[in-house]
Amino acid sequence: MANFFKLKFNKNQSADQLSAGNKEQEKDKQKNNAEDWEKELSKSKDYKKTFYFNQKSGKKFNFTFITTLVDDKVLDNNILPCLLEGEFHKIDDVKKLLPVADVEVSSNKADISIKLLEGNIMLTIEGDTSGFAFISSQKQVVRSVTSPEIEFSVVGPKEAFVESVEQNMNLIRKRLPVKELIAEEFIVGKLSKTSVFVVYIEGVTNKEIINTVKQRINDIDKDEIADSSYFTQIISDNGNSPFPQLLDTERPDRVAASLAEGKIVILVDGSPHALIGPTSLTEFFNSFEDYFLNWILASFIRMIRLFAVIFSIMITPMYVALTSYHYELIPKDLLSTLIISRRVVPFPPILEALFLEITIELLREAGARLPTKVGQTIGIVGGIVIGTASVEAGLTSNVLLIFIALSALASFTTPVYQMSNTIRLLRFPFLFMAEKWGLLGITIALCFLLIHLLRLTSLGFPFMEPIFPLRIGDFRDALFRLPFKSQSNRPQYLRTDDSNRFSKEKAYSKKDIDE
Repeated sequence: MANFFKLKFNKNQSADQLSAGNKEQEKDKQKNNAEDWEKELSKSKDYKKTFYFNQKSGKKFNFTFITTLVDDKVLDNNILPCLLEGEFHKIDDVKKLLPVADVEVSSNKADISIKLLEGNIMLTIEGDTSGFAFISSQKQVVRSVTSPEIEFSVVGPKEAFVESVEQNMNLIRKRLPVKELIAEEFIVGKLSKTSVFVVYIEGVTNKEIINTVKQRINDIDKDEIADSSYFTQIISDNGNSPFPQLLDTERPDRVAASLAEGKIVILVDGSPHALIGPTSLTEFFNSFEDYFLNWILASFIRMIRLFAVIFSIMITPMYVALTSYHYELIPKDLLSTLIISRRVVPFPPILEALFLEITIELLREAGARLPTKVGQTIGIVGGIVIGTASVEAGLTSNVLLIFIALSALASFTTPVYQMSNTIRLLRFPFLFMAEKWGLLGITIALCFLLIHLLRLTSLGFPFMEPIFPLRIGDFRDALFRLPFKSQSNRPQYLRTDDSNRFSKEKAYSKKDIDE
């Protein structure tokens, strides 16, 4: 027994020694990394180190910085003249001397490479070994605020996000100037070190949503984050679904409205788009311009969009199913027209439909990738020439050509670009099922689609809300839009901390001036 405890003690002691040895090795590694920063950074052409002399104090000092990250005007106009004309003897005197708000004094060499790559200038004084100063002078290379290109609206604001996350936060805070608006920063990406802001209104947004987003961002293990679309794929509830589960927008006004509803917004530095969540399927067919129109007009336009989406997905599969299996369902007058249009076509309906569908997709993709003026020409001329030539050559029927053109036109009515891509994809499974089993195949495909949508969630919240689970109150701003005075409460499914937006009694009370 004594030998057993002795052996166990020796094992524990060996484990402690091994752990202590690993810690020492880690410290040595960090020390070597801190000392090798200049050796590594000096390999780059944009690394620069300059030396100067202050006559009043008789001190030599030098600047170390990355030229491509530092604003030369700040260095030449604000920093250098003060250090040449002022008097200082140690590094702590620099903070009082410089007219720059962000000056940090440090003695940790491990921070040097990080601070330099963030756009800071490192100041060292010869003979002062107490530390060094990091002077903030980042070069801001951003484009000006322009009008939205994807979510363009005839009426309403004409501002869109840019690639700078600070500028995007400025656009949001101008619309929501309240202290409860919180923006928490996360650094994501081992190599890119991308700045990510999680924005919400404290006291309104459900804390469960906030904690869910924070946890998923902290769990991201990726070397590089280039755009907000990466987050759509990484932190979504179901990454294998073709449906986007976070709403992508370039409009600051839409972001402000979503924050006021109790949702959360993700901003990624370098991306001109913001992500909004949780979201539901109906929101992808609602344009923010709907709120600038009368509620009757807005509701009518929303219903047109929903009809256009259903038409875009179903019209080609229905044509294939009816002409292949169920021609007895076609009215006699229309049947004769179809027979005449297909009398010289040597292919079955499925090949005819695939030929035109793929042609439309090729034209759309070519128009999107080419320069703007050339892309527009290719789309218009290519569509007319290929369509006319294919009908005259007897490869397709003119009736199907009209259906395909209307289907492509209907798919463009979707306000959110990501959802329009999903609609483009959905036509092909329905098309193949229509060829296999006719209307029964379309019904089976529709059942699978509904099952998938019912199981889908956005940050843990039902994606099909308010249809499932059924919430009558949220229909006020879903498939149609009721007047503003009837939307006194925030959406029920968000379970916000503060559900009231304004007083319902005051909204419905209208008093004359004499009263």
